[in-house]
Amino acid sequence: MKAVRLVEVGKPLQMQEYPRPSPGDNDILVRVRAAGICHSDAHYRAGTAPVRPLPMTLGHEVAGIVEQTGSRVTKNKVGDRVCLHYNITCGDCYHCSTGNDQFCPHCLMLGHYTNGGYAEYIVVPERNAILLPEEIPFEQGATLMCASATVFHALRKSRLKAGETVAVFGVGGLGMSAVQLARAFGALDVYAVDINEDKLKLATSFGALPVNARQVDPVAEIKRLTKGNGVDVSLELIGLPQTMRQAVQCLGVMGRVVIAGLSNKPLEIDTYHELLGNEAEIIGSNDHLLQELPLLVEMARRQVLDTSLVVSRTIPLDADAINAALDALEQFGGGVRTVIVP
Repeated sequence: MKAVRLVEVGKPLQMQEYPRPSPGDNDILVRVRAAGICHSDAHYRAGTAPVRPLPMTLGHEVAGIVEQTGSRVTKNKVGDRVCLHYNITCGDCYHCSTGNDQFCPHCLMLGHYTNGGYAEYIVVPERNAILLPEEIPFEQGATLMCASATVFHALRKSRLKAGETVAVFGVGGLGMSAVQLARAFGALDVYAVDINEDKLKLATSFGALPVNARQVDPVAEIKRLTKGNGVDVSLELIGLPQTMRQAVQCLGVMGRVVIAGLSNKPLEIDTYHELLGNEAEIIGSNDHLLQELPLLVEMARRQVLDTSLVVSRTIPLDADAINAALDALEQFGGGVRTVIVP
């Protein structure tokens, strides 16, 4: 089968051919119908986050059709439409048994520590497959598995309550879902912060109040719009020290910032004025949980979460096209979400 793989860190991905994998007793073989290109994949290619072992097939936002099942598989059958939870865990350790499976010491993330979805086929344990309703296209189902799931988990971590206000820093693939999910969670006002006018217009169509950081100081503007109070919750989805600090600075009293953007650079804050004085909280958000995904998919089926405009474009399973999409993401461009359709 064909797969686009990271062979050497800092170098373009390469198309390779290797044998189609066979499912084990508890596994399913999925023919990939869609694989999202995430900003994390650009970090993996650049070496910001290490990938092992190499070569590795990237791609952790995956949806497709079950083509073959292992002898002990009971939940899935051939022909099922599925989207895939990207963390393959043991299911038996302390963290798995307490519902915090992203901390499983045996966790293998698709496209990071085990082969992912930039390929024609992929094998995963059956528990990693979430049934994808007919109402949701494969391209949108794939993006649910990271872009939407990551912010769903981040919002849960934020303890957002109905009537509170939210600032979303970065309205790309994650941020567009964050705007909608924050409103579904009961946020009174959601401020979308970005430098891309097209993304801000799309966020506005989902009910956000736009803040163009190319034109204004986002912290000052959010403080102005909230009459000096700041927001209750801010989500940082970009991974830049500047935006992480802005996400902290725009908080009000008892505010909570959740940082989900990847960065290898430290966050510097004024401990008293930006943290202790308001009893603000900085919360890290790591991936998401398997148990969160069925509800997320159902919200998408009911169009509480509309992902129809999140997919900016589709491209074939082609190394040059995928590398170009990753190049654009490194420059914080590339539309909302590019999805590979093998």
